Amino acid sequence: MASKAPPSSTEKQRDFFNHLEAYLAKRDGVDKLLKISRYTTKIILSSSALSESHPLTHRLKSFESSVGVSRKAFRLGKFVQDLNALRNSHFESNQELLLALLAYGGEGFYYFVEQFIWLAKSGLIDKRHSSLLQKISAWAELIGYIGSISLKLRDLNRILEDEACLKASTEIAATRGNGHREEEEKMKKLRAKMLMKKLSIVQDFADGFMAVADIHDGHGRFSGPLLISCAGLLSALISTHKNWISC
Repeated sequence: MASKAPPSSTEKQRDFFNHLEAYLAKRDGVDKLLKISRYTTKIILSSSALSESHPLTHRLKSFESSVGVSRKAFRLGKFVQDLNALRNSHFESNQELLLALLAYGGEGFYYFVEQFIWLAKSGLIDKRHSSLLQKISAWAELIGYIGSISLKLRDLNRILEDEACLKASTEIAATRGNGHREEEEKMKKLRAKMLMKKLSIVQDFADGFMAVADIHDGHGRFSGPLLISCAGLLSALISTHKNWISC
């Protein structure tokens, strides 16, 4: 039987562009690309790579501000996603229910308030309310991340328990001389899942760190513009990676 020819470079390119099209069709996909652009720009501005008098500095500041407002427009109606996630979840304990309320409720309320911040920045709502709305938004976001990190740590513990069980069954199969290819496949998928869960926790910590800085209006020991911008870029890269894989 003739072996199947490996895919040509043209086919690989076509697959990449199909994948890219699917990625860009997602709201989160475009949002995270904007986030990468914004925080890369903020890193350049906060690193003093350009002087304040440099012509490019003003353009970068204008670009960063414009992208920030554009990202808020992408969040219109996004709170429904958290509402549905909460409705469709099944809880094994009251503690898990409480953490889910914090995670989905906090994030959902954050996205709900962000709609009004966008309207204020766009000029439809009086900008006097913008400061209060941003403070409420930051607190809701932080509460959401506390709940989200707690839930993901619980999930990570379950994955570690599953890994230990699977490792034990693989060792037993190996000593008996039985084939354990299926167990190895399961282990590979489990470790990939574990890696994504760990990356997701790191992302939540980075975003939570920025939320704390927003609550303190950028003041504080760990609220330096460069540090916050690096946290934002890290979060954006992790989220982009997750969205790319899920397409």
